[in-house]
Amino acid sequence: MNYLILPNTWKVFLNETGDMFRFTGRFFKEVFNPPYEFRELLKQCFFIGYKSLALVGITAFIMGLVITIQSRPTLVEFGAEAWLPKMVSVSLVREIAPVITALICAGKIGSSIGAELGSMKVTEQIDAMEVSGTNPFKYLVITRVIGIIGCYKGYHSQKGTEGVGQSANSAVVISSLLVFILDLIAVQIIDVLNFT
Repeated sequence: MNYLILPNTWKVFLNETGDMFRFTGRFFKEVFNPPYEFRELLKQCFFIGYKSLALVGITAFIMGLVITIQSRPTLVEFGAEAWLPKMVSVSLVREIAPVITALICAGKIGSSIGAELGSMKVTEQIDAMEVSGTNPFKYLVITRVIGIIGCYKGYHSQKGTEGVGQSANSAVVISSLLVFILDLIAVQIIDVLNFT
């Protein structure tokens, strides 16, 4: 009997993917069950959302400015300079601003959550919460809805302080990759809906 033998990297990838889906499933299972940590949720909304707003706003403004500066000479050649505001606004709202915002959030938020939870894992604070009867998943993961990948990587961090850095780094890489994959899927869905 011939069995399919996967290289070690594929086994690691498939195990990691399965664990991540299980972690996400646990998130959706526990998000609706009480008790709810409203105070921690509001605190995380402030740190994750409000504290990222200036960076996202500045980046969107600069992207709009760059697109305007680079597009204007070409539009002037064709006498279509009046289309510039509409073109910039449509391209920013539909594609560039959401993707850039998601990438900024993946970098800033994913790395901070991965590092925070990773340091809590390696210093056994998460284990201490479990021993004391607190549900660390509810308190640490459910309240950080925007960063599920960072939570997963930090929650499963290993190898001491080196693992914390690896958790933060891999949270950014995986989150950024998923942003592009989801963007590709969304564009395909919108394309299909526009043709029907």
